[in-house]
Amino acid sequence: MKHRDSKDAKKFGKINGSTSSMGNNRKKKNMQRLGGSGLSLEAFANAKSMSNKYNPAFKKKQREFYKNAKRVSKYKKSLKQQNQQNDNSLAIRPVEDQAQTRDVDEKNIKNKKKKKKKPSMEELYMKKREEIEQARIQKEAIIQAKKEEREKAEAERKATRAKMFKKTKYGQPVMKYRIEHLLQTIQSSSKNSVNSSN
Repeated sequence: MKHRDSKDAKKFGKINGSTSSMGNNRKKKNMQRLGGSGLSLEAFANAKSMSNKYNPAFKKKQREFYKNAKRVSKYKKSLKQQNQQNDNSLAIRPVEDQAQTRDVDEKNIKNKKKKKKKPSMEELYMKKREEIEQARIQKEAIIQAKKEEREKAEAERKATRAKMFKKTKYGQPVMKYRIEHLLQTIQSSSKNSVNSSN
């Protein structure tokens, strides 16, 4: 037991309550890994207060601020120019021209109001109703046509089946209808192969 305890103590760096050289080595490695013993309080405060280091986020904010300032100044200049042009053009125009332009503007406004007049709700409802009714009629016609085709095909199948099961008075199958059926299938398959090859 004592032999094991001494191994465990060496493993964890302690023998009889004192640290071994192995523990000191670990401490040194940790200090090196962490970058030394650390900064003093004065050095830390001085490092925090120094603002001469490059900060990309701050530079980006500054650039955005200057860009926005340029845009605002350009916008204000363009507004001033427009106001000056409007003042100059109004002062140069004769009074008659102003009256004519007002009449033209009023006519344009009236025409726009007429064009923008929306159809009433009843008209919209009636149009929608007619569209729905037409769609329903078309759907019913398609369903009716499919139903007629189905009934026709079923009648043909019944007729061919009845012919195929016909028997002579001796109980033998009538071969005439079977041979006709085989001939029709061969002809239809040959037509399909000729059509597909073209």
